[in-house]
Amino acid sequence: MARVIMQAVVSVDGFIARPDDSVGPLFDWYGNGDHEVVARPSGWTFRVSAASAGYVQPFWDAVAVTVIGRHLFDTTDGWDGNPAAGDQLVVVTHRPLPPEWLAAHPDAPFHTAGSVESGIARAKELAGDGLVCVTAGDVGGQAFSAGLVDEVAMDVAPVVLGEGVRFFGGHTGTVLLDDPDRVVPGDRVLHLHHTVRR
Repeated sequence: MARVIMQAVVSVDGFIARPDDSVGPLFDWYGNGDHEVVARPSGWTFRVSAASAGYVQPFWDAVAVTVIGRHLFDTTDGWDGNPAAGDQLVVVTHRPLPPEWLAAHPDAPFHTAGSVESGIARAKELAGDGLVCVTAGDVGGQAFSAGLVDEVAMDVAPVVLGEGVRFFGGHTGTVLLDDPDRVVPGDRVLHLHHTVRR
């Protein structure tokens, strides 16, 4: 059975992007090391510290399906038809993907779903026993609020953004997470991995 992990790089004060969707110094650690990590199937490469590489590469390799929202799809232009992680991608959206984008990327392993619940269900079907990664923010927060997230993975960058897009989106209320089962201090980032208590 697939596990669902909500993941993103986050500032110390809980933001995954600035109000204009730029990430500023949150992603600086992706280029500050001498160990290469590769996001498949996009082939994107990053150079991180040895500690970050030992945490990030196995995590990225384990992702079978990524779930994102329409806003992230539009912001990244669907990553040119290549999921950032995993072999398949599910876009939660109430609108069809742009016809011109579909025509330009006929082989893109992208699927759509009209709700977070159906998106996570579709991703779990596609993933089999693999890992489903739901991006933090609005869609991740909705999945978290609905009890669809098994684990939370946070790459905490030592920066305070002050405002922006929150890691847990619009989620309100208290949820106790288990103690971190993995804490990896990287260079300019701290990788935390929690299981969600049920």
